[in-house]
Amino acid sequence: MSDLGAPAAMEGDGAYNRNSQVQAQALRGALDLWRAAAGAVPLPSGGGPVTIADFGAAAGRNSLEPMGLAVSRLRRRLGPQVPLSIVHVDVPGNDFTALFETLRGDPQSYLAHDPLTFALAAGGSFFGPVLPPASVTLGWSSWAVHWLSRAPCGVPDHILAELSGDAAVRAAFAEQAAQDWRSFLESRAGELQAGGRLVVMTIADTGEGPAYAPILTAIRDALEDLVARGDLARAEVDAMVVPTVTRDAPAYAAPFTGPDAVPGLRLLTLEIRAGDDAIWPLYQREGDALAWAAHWVGFLRAAVFPTLALRLVDGSPERRRSFFERLEQGAIARLALRPAPMAVHFSHMMIEKDGGGAP
Repeated sequence: MSDLGAPAAMEGDGAYNRNSQVQAQALRGALDLWRAAAGAVPLPSGGGPVTIADFGAAAGRNSLEPMGLAVSRLRRRLGPQVPLSIVHVDVPGNDFTALFETLRGDPQSYLAHDPLTFALAAGGSFFGPVLPPASVTLGWSSWAVHWLSRAPCGVPDHILAELSGDAAVRAAFAEQAAQDWRSFLESRAGELQAGGRLVVMTIADTGEGPAYAPILTAIRDALEDLVARGDLARAEVDAMVVPTVTRDAPAYAAPFTGPDAVPGLRLLTLEIRAGDDAIWPLYQREGDALAWAAHWVGFLRAAVFPTLALRLVDGSPERRRSFFERLEQGAIARLALRPAPMAVHFSHMMIEKDGGGAP
């Protein structure tokens, strides 16, 4: 089984921001934990600068509320004269232009409300160190760590390993997920200050099947339709993989226990919560299956289509644009045949770097 490499950045030109309503609603469930972390984290002595890291920032829309909350909470503790820095971290191909346009132009941005808060960006994979050692006071990550650093192999019968009938494929992705989660935590252990806290919100597995399986299956079926019409080659589709894994609670907790625990970190809180379907009420109200499907496919278009497009033999902008549009329309048509609520669960974690005293 061959390694298919790293995933692509989210769709650019502001597309991810325009299609991130699902993420925005879901992350609010973790804000109480984030507020508690901002209220409890030890602050640098002597009025030193405070750094917040936003791991997996994408185009910034869903960073506004959590970052604004943290700035407000920390400002009450620090007073008006201590500078705050917020570093938005994502892969080098991320739409950083849209991120800074959002931060500078959105009236809800923390930059509009606190003149001593400064926005920065770091382009790099959060599966390795991206910030200086012991520099981060408070860290946040939402909708990000379910992505893997790479696809360890192909998925011959689907685009998602968890929906594959091949046990070896599922095992390879589970092993990669365990390695990546540990790598993420080891990197944050180096970057957090003593007593620093990290809040992670991500998709969780509760044994009910992968999140958003109907949408991903509709996308896979639409890809098959494109092959049947001659719009895609068989080899292109066979190489298309979405390198994500939804871990269960024991998998999230594993790196914090036993002789091989990640040094320097403690898991203070691990909650698994059911998420609300943000789009189903639209269908209940209007009865429009195509509109319902378009919302869901748009949500995943911005996140996963760029990675699927890496396997196009002709990766020109025109070819990518045509691929995105045809796949989106095909997936909408497929998904609209079976309207149903989307069941999804989320994991909320608070993690502490040793050295900050009792929680």
